[in-house]
Parts: sequence; structure tokens; C-alpha cells
Amino acid sequence: MSSVIASTRLSVLDRSRTREGYDGPAALRDTVRLAQELEALGYHRFWVSEHHSVPGVAGSAPTVLAAAVAAATSTIRVGTGGVMLPNHQPLVVAEQFGVLESLFPGRIDMGLGRSVGFTDGIRRALGRDKKDAEDFAGQLEELLGWFTGEQTAHPQVHARPAEGLRVPPFLLATGEGARIAAAAGLPLVIGDIRGRERMLAAIDRYRLDFRPSPWSEQPYVVVSGTVVVAATEAEARRLLMPEAWALAYSRTHGVFPPLAPPERIEELTMTERERGFYEAGLRGHIAGTQEQVADALEAVVKDSGADEVLVTTSTYDRAALLDSFRRLAGIAGLTSCDA
Repeated sequence: MSSVIASTRLSVLDRSRTREGYDGPAALRDTVRLAQELEALGYHRFWVSEHHSVPGVAGSAPTVLAAAVAAATSTIRVGTGGVMLPNHQPLVVAEQFGVLESLFPGRIDMGLGRSVGFTDGIRRALGRDKKDAEDFAGQLEELLGWFTGEQTAHPQVHARPAEGLRVPPFLLATGEGARIAAAAGLPLVIGDIRGRERMLAAIDRYRLDFRPSPWSEQPYVVVSGTVVVAATEAEARRLLMPEAWALAYSRTHGVFPPLAPPERIEELTMTERERGFYEAGLRGHIAGTQEQVADALEAVVKDSGADEVLVTTSTYDRAALLDSFRRLAGIAGLTSCDA
């Protein structure tokens, strides 16, 4: 067990990835079940994501899914990674998190992102445009103001039951978003750990520019990325294959597909372009045996000074995924590891 990792909070973001042979509802039920299993292992928080009109992702309504997760668990913190604020009116977001916090007091996190719908068609369906992400800082200020009662955009309007509640906000960001998090005095969630130099530069800027706020007195950094632990390097690589192929397919066909089983991927005849994206998708993650992962994860935490690691691993084999999380919990000293 690494003392560095043991002193760092360990959490999980699950994107409710669909799998070949299993539909969207099954993916959502898998997400809730995984939250229960990770709570038993001692993970700190469990977050869900927001994606619209993506064939490979079932999680389109993160606050609704967070409610289901919170209702099925009792101790683990539950939140969003994140609600994409430009897709929504800040008042509605405040109301939704006010309801969540009222139902599950002291367990809800409000992770926020600045992305807007992925394609022109999705943006039109959401009633949004690319430019809606340009005033993210203003949208964020209004949202936080609904909780404090200090928003001025809409006089005599109040967010019920959010006003007066304390729901910890987190900002999912890179680059410009890290500067917004620093200016607002919010915890920063940053990834991918594969882009190490860029990530570390953004973290340094965030800490340098951070202004204490009612939400956070000092910088708080959460680094995120894929972490896979298995009995052998080869088994760890197999766990990475489904997501790597999905990313390669999306880059070459414009559609993000459900996860395929590794044995089917091994039988594929890939084009040179597909193979290039696929191999790139396998590189740079923290993956391997418990000893290898412990060393690599400790290096990331030391380099970044992270307060927390948010693991975003997706794969086809749910039993192998849980085994990976169980082994990771053992590395961090969250629980005993039988593997």
C-alpha cells in the first residue's frame, strides 16, 4: 500500500457506457449497481455524466441518475461529472441540486462543465448554440448566486429549495476553464492524465490564480483518467481495448458506438487510420498489475499534488471492471483486497 495514494481521496466517474448486446436501460442499472459496489469498497464519491444523443452513452440526465444512485446508497458522496451548464438555465440547475441536497443532505456534489451539445443538430434540439458556452463564467456566477440568494439577474426570483443550501460545486476544466475555477474559488477537476504536461501546467496556473471564496478557502485539485488494475499486463490491456476501439471508430466514422467485447475487436481488420487511433487509445493510461499501477499512480499524485483522483474507467466486462476497482481499493488501503 502506498502512503501517498492512501492519503489521497479515491473516487469514480461512471459514464453509463452501453455495451453490445445490452441496451441503455441496462447500462443505467449497471451504473447504480456499480455505485453500491464501490460504496462497499470505501470509495469517496461516485459521479455520473451528461451526454446527449450519443449511441454509446445512456447517461443523458445526470441529476435524475444521481438521485437514483443516492437512493440506492447511504454513505458515498454522489454527484455529477458534470452537468453541462451551457445546456441549461442556471435556475433549473440550482433547483435540481436543491432537491437532491434536500433529499440526501450532506452527500451531494455539483460537478459542472462548460461544454455545449456535441453537434449542430443536438445543440438545436437543446435550444442552444456554440456561443452559449462563451459566457460560462457569467452562468456560473448566476448559478452560485441562486444558492446564496445573491444573484441579481432576476430580481425577486428565488430558487426553491436551493437558496440557503450548501452544495459543493466543482468545475470540470482544462485551460481557460481552470482559470475560471481559480477566479471563482472552486475546486478543479482536470484530466486527462495522459496529457501530463498540459495538465500540470493548468494545475499550476489554477493554484497561482486561486482566489479564496465562500465555497473553498484554498485550491483543491482532482485529477481524472483511466486506471486499470489486473493480475497481468495483458489482462489490463484487454480491459482498455473496448474504449480504445470505440474512440477509434468515432474518429473515423463520426459515431461513438457501444463497447464491443475484446475478442470481437481482436478479429477486426482495421484500416491503417483506424489502427492508428486504436493504438493511440491504448497508450498513456495507468494500467497494469497492482505494483505497476501503484508506482504510476503515486507518480501522478506526487507530480500534480492532487487532493483526489477521479477514475473514469469504462470496459465491456463488468466483472473484470469491478475486479479492477477492487484491486485499486487494495492499493489505496480502502479495503482488503482478496485478489
